[in-house]
Amino acid sequence: MRRTSAVPAVALGAALLLAACAGGTEDAPGDTPTAVPAPAPAPEGEDEEATEDAGDGTAGEGTAEGVAPPESSLAEEDDADADGPVEVTIAAAGDILAHSRLNLTANAYAGGAEGAYDYTPMFADVTSPISEADLALCHLETPLSPDNTNLSVPDRLVFNTPREMADALVGAGFDGCEFASNHTMDMGIDGLAATEEVVREAGMGYAGPTADEERSGRAEVYEVPTEEGTARVAHLAYTYTYPNSGTPTTTIPGEAPWLVDASWPNLDSDGILEQAGAARDEGADFVVVSMHWGNEYQAQPTEDQTRIAGDLLSSGEVDLILGTHVHVIQPCEQVDGRHVIYGLGNFLSNQSPDTHASLAPATQEGMVATFTLTRDEDGEVSSRMEYRPTRVEIVPGPQPGPHVIRLVSPETYPQTWERTTATVDLLGGCEAEPVQP
Repeated sequence: MRRTSAVPAVALGAALLLAACAGGTEDAPGDTPTAVPAPAPAPEGEDEEATEDAGDGTAGEGTAEGVAPPESSLAEEDDADADGPVEVTIAAAGDILAHSRLNLTANAYAGGAEGAYDYTPMFADVTSPISEADLALCHLETPLSPDNTNLSVPDRLVFNTPREMADALVGAGFDGCEFASNHTMDMGIDGLAATEEVVREAGMGYAGPTADEERSGRAEVYEVPTEEGTARVAHLAYTYTYPNSGTPTTTIPGEAPWLVDASWPNLDSDGILEQAGAARDEGADFVVVSMHWGNEYQAQPTEDQTRIAGDLLSSGEVDLILGTHVHVIQPCEQVDGRHVIYGLGNFLSNQSPDTHASLAPATQEGMVATFTLTRDEDGEVSSRMEYRPTRVEIVPGPQPGPHVIRLVSPETYPQTWERTTATVDLLGGCEAEPVQP
């Protein structure tokens, strides 16, 4: 697995002034990278749910303290030339939506002992395309619990996932995750702090809403070894709501007013561009934005999605947009040579027409999308996209499992392959290439 360094952009300016920072030296290019500082929703896949309990924000209790990211370990002379050519590959996957039945499966994989969980087998088939990228980013849909208490239960859309999920994500090759979701506040502000703690303690970077006011609105910056030197990739993430709503809201939790910094309905394009510009001013070579947006279960992007994507990608401040939330794949577009994938689909969940009759087959489908971001000699940025369609293999019934993410080919799952490739090209295509296993 290639590991990157991640650090919030607030710390990046200081890091640039140091010849070498605490934490050792950076790996040579190509080696392991290091971490430094809409309609009412339909069921989300639990076995007996008929409708989403929109707005149910019941919060759990917790005392987790956030874990600060480590300091930069890079020497300035290792940096890629700020104006010179540089190229980075970024892998991204869709929603990791850990319904309670996934947790039962993870318990079975761990041998069935009380309190034991192992999600690793779920990712076994997809580790190669994730790990091969210079930087791999995931989307967490649910909170993570540091002590595995107050976990998700069936038929309740207030989630909390065992900490072992983070270990499995690291094992799959992910370097960082964002947690901008309509479930960000399921466990309250303490649960938000706990989620970031679990992610960082597992060795990954973290982007999106944070319980730490001082880090709010700051990008997570990954220092990625390349042939040209170390490239800095900034990651920002935004949610459409904090109360679990079917449509965008501007409501901000009263105990954490700074969470406005990760709310796109409040910030709109101008606010996002301000944060992206700050990351660039502090040394980012590329800026990636994750957006939790769109109408659930709808492949067609909304007017807000296409408008904001156009604003961000045409600005020169944002180089890539990764869309999540709608639980099905949405199409991609290119704006000024830069890509947006409006919806990456479900990467891992219990959603399927076999688990709930109202759900479409597309809810079992996602992708590993890989983007090659290139800055040429003139400073112009462009991107290329390829993607590997995926499908969650689910066996319904009283016993859990298997919940395995499968790479898809025209031979193994022809309907998934056809549906995914057609949907990606729904808006006329973005020169994205589907890749077979």
